[in-house]
Amino acid sequence: MSEPIIKTDHLVIGAGIAGLSIALKLAARGSVTIVVKNSLEESNTWYAQGGIASVLDPTDSFESHVSDTMVAGAGLCHEDIVRLVVSEGPRLVRELADFGARFDAGKDGAWHLTREGGHSHRRIIHSRDVTGRVVAEALISKVKGNQNIRILEGHTAIDLVTTDKVAPDFSQNSCLGAWFFDRALRRVIRISSSMTFLCTGGHGKLYLYTSNPDNATGDGLAIGWRAGCRVANLEFMQFHPTCLFHPKAKNFLISEAVRGEGGILKDMRGRPFMDDYHPMGSLAPRDIVARAIDTELKKTGDQHVWLDVRSLEAHRIKSSFPNIYEMCLKHGIDMTTDMIPVVPAAHYSCGGIVTDSRARTNVERLYAVGEVACTGLHGANRLASNSLLEAMVFADRAATDAAMRGDLAGLPEVDVGWTNVDQPAPDEQVVLTHSWDEIRRVMWNYVGIVRSEHRLKRALARIENIRQEVDEYWWRNRVSNEVLEVRNLAAVAWLTVRSAMSRKESRGIHFMLDWPETSSAGKDTII
Repeated sequence: MSEPIIKTDHLVIGAGIAGLSIALKLAARGSVTIVVKNSLEESNTWYAQGGIASVLDPTDSFESHVSDTMVAGAGLCHEDIVRLVVSEGPRLVRELADFGARFDAGKDGAWHLTREGGHSHRRIIHSRDVTGRVVAEALISKVKGNQNIRILEGHTAIDLVTTDKVAPDFSQNSCLGAWFFDRALRRVIRISSSMTFLCTGGHGKLYLYTSNPDNATGDGLAIGWRAGCRVANLEFMQFHPTCLFHPKAKNFLISEAVRGEGGILKDMRGRPFMDDYHPMGSLAPRDIVARAIDTELKKTGDQHVWLDVRSLEAHRIKSSFPNIYEMCLKHGIDMTTDMIPVVPAAHYSCGGIVTDSRARTNVERLYAVGEVACTGLHGANRLASNSLLEAMVFADRAATDAAMRGDLAGLPEVDVGWTNVDQPAPDEQVVLTHSWDEIRRVMWNYVGIVRSEHRLKRALARIENIRQEVDEYWWRNRVSNEVLEVRNLAAVAWLTVRSAMSRKESRGIHFMLDWPETSSAGKDTII
């Protein structure tokens, strides 16, 4: 049976800052189709609180930002990429403002800049504590007003269509578009495109505790890898040190900017403990802070630590962090008088699909931008607020590169139907719910903040079994959103464990009990 086919010049999968920016920049060059799993408002960008790191103050410098990024990256950052991204930041921040993003101003009328962990200067431009939402709203407004951009919501990516799969010549694997599952009509569609952009974000839902929204199931990473893309450094999953610990608070992040403005981490007895671990105390890089909290919790058996901001004036807390203040208050915590219970949670992947300086993957006509990509910027640990910066810089470079390539002739016209569209509806949903839960618990317990060879071997054995079970389910049953997400989580979990097992050292976010030292020569883990 043939599936419905949509033709477009540019296919953008995902709609965070990367996908929306690319769509806007390419709309004048041809037709653009944006496809998102849920809605335009459901992305990691939308939930980003802190801001965008960029050199916007005359007392700051590119060299300082480069240095801070390299130190946080623990010897794995690609210096040429770091310099490229840092130098492009100010121009693209101003472009975001031109698109309508409204950033906070200081008393002198200039943009207000805050400081976060690992930064030596105030260089985080923000809009209160909802920067991502403000940026996304501005870009979404522009996208919705552009007649050259088609938006498809509620469509889950299944796989990329490539020449290796449908018209192989074994000289160059090229992307021809993608298959999607239309959840409303419960059908498979194919979108044919000259250029395809993976902007699907990360895979925080791989772990039991995460700051990510429910749709962060590694879809782009999994379909890119299945299409032949190289992936790198997946062992470097960043755990944010401070997520709100409350039974009714789901995935809520307490921004690093709270510590930047004076918040202090304390144990359950009220003792500040971060000075025991790092000279920067509570402002240490994220991996240091997350590991310190994890150590304290294992040592004491406590369920959480405290973040104390009571030293700040009440009006300053309410004006600087209104969203965080309201969320805490909703759960019975008044930041002005109470300490905030916090725990680490999976937050951001420093690894992903390998790209060059123009966001190209090793599959022709396929780009990867944002958290789904591994550009070399973050190394072994991302510096706070460098993520939105990276996404907008590489979105700009990908769009520029695609526009320069012009009309790509010679793409084969393929007529290939989706194979299991007529399969029966699932009759054992418990297989998926059990696999979903088990993957996340295995990853949290064995591939979390602190790892060991024994834990990783146990994780690999179990994940391989789950992959086999999910594959059997996949071929027996009709396509559904649930099976697509579990299939992708299982693939990304397997890749992550393999990456972690191959790194025989501790570096940045990746800490191994068996290999506590950092080797003299750092290199990327590439699969």
